[in-house]
Amino acid sequence: MEIREATAGDWDAVWPFFHRVVAAGETFTYPTDLTSDTARGWWMLPAPNRTVVAVDETTGAVLGTAKMNNNQAGNGAHVASASFLVDPDHAGRGTGRALGEEALRWARTRGFRAMQFNAVVATNAPAVGLYRSLGFEIVGTVPEGFHHPRLGYVGLHVMHRPL
Repeated sequence: MEIREATAGDWDAVWPFFHRVVAAGETFTYPTDLTSDTARGWWMLPAPNRTVVAVDETTGAVLGTAKMNNNQAGNGAHVASASFLVDPDHAGRGTGRALGEEALRWARTRGFRAMQFNAVVATNAPAVGLYRSLGFEIVGTVPEGFHHPRLGYVGLHVMHRPL
């Protein structure tokens, strides 16, 4: 797969799986009724932040996407953050790992000292496992910080790793 900078034209390929994942309400704190225009503004970040897509080199299909940015402004701007979305139809093929590794590479080259994820749903075992395998640790959990549509109130992990 190829990971490349996202272009405005990629949104039409990202939105269907973005909407599917967010509307399910199981892994993102975004409103489940998020519109395409609002989602695009939140996801497609301008420089110096970054949004990428993972593309199947044979078919050209967009397999997943990631956005990368500083976690906070001002005196907290030395810590990066990132968010990832993999098309559920292409899950389990290494797309999430490739996007995670790319985010870490980007953060290192930009001089960030660490990366932090603020809201990893505790019941999202694939994401928690992937992030742990990439060197992240759970540094805290907000009890009942996420209202899962099937499981009720579950924890939201804050995950961190130095760079």
